[in-house]
Amino acid sequence: MKSKILKYSFFLLVFFLTVSCNDYQKLLRSEDVAEKYKAAEEYYENEEWRKAANLFEQITPKYRGRPQAERVTFFYANSLLNTKNYVLAAFKFEEFVKAYPMSQKAEEAAFLGAFCYYKQSPTFTLTQEKTDEAIEKLQQFINYYPYSEKLSEASDLVQDLRIKKEKKAFEIAKQYNKIRDYKSAIIVLNSFISDYPGTPFREDAIYFLFDSSYKLAVNSIPSKRLERLNNAKKLYSELINDYPETSFLKEAQKKINEIDKEITIFAGTN
Repeated sequence: MKSKILKYSFFLLVFFLTVSCNDYQKLLRSEDVAEKYKAAEEYYENEEWRKAANLFEQITPKYRGRPQAERVTFFYANSLLNTKNYVLAAFKFEEFVKAYPMSQKAEEAAFLGAFCYYKQSPTFTLTQEKTDEAIEKLQQFINYYPYSEKLSEASDLVQDLRIKKEKKAFEIAKQYNKIRDYKSAIIVLNSFISDYPGTPFREDAIYFLFDSSYKLAVNSIPSKRLERLNNAKKLYSELINDYPETSFLKEAQKKINEIDKEITIFAGTN
């Protein structure tokens, strides 16, 4: 009995979905703009974003210059955002702000447009042109709406994007250490620490700078070894002073012990 009820329920579900789909396809082919507008808003309110977006796309040109145009344009852009079509959504939100700068929705549209650029920012391993563009768009929003309720969120998004760029810069710098090009690693890591003083990757950068200096020193010719050992020792002190509970403590202590031994040996032979 239970299996029959489940089977019947399944067929009912399939039937209603089929009818619903057929109704939607008829709407897409319909020439009745008012009917499409009403259905698009219903789909929008029910968060059926793709269906809403398709219908708003069709009727947007029909309402250009009419009282409903502002509402249709915003709903179309927001439907695109919710279908993750960030490129077109960004364009439509910007179009809305230009067309309706005095609208009550202008500030929200400006933020959502900038947010669409944020969503286009790729992972840190890829080129960051889109990240730079997103930072620019969010900063424009912050500058234009300094008292916005979205100010804090926009600032957080900018910070998130900047950290992504810092991570890329740090990973590039660290790579020189990994390939044992210690001279280049020292130069690039020093530049990174100088360029990004407040970066969350500073502790890691100082450790790999110390590690690069240590490895360069112990592999140096005698005439340069002592100076380089002392430079590495200074970096160890900086790491421990700034980050006394560093996650690199065990490795760093092992290396400083080797450095002290090398300095002692070097002093004894001179």
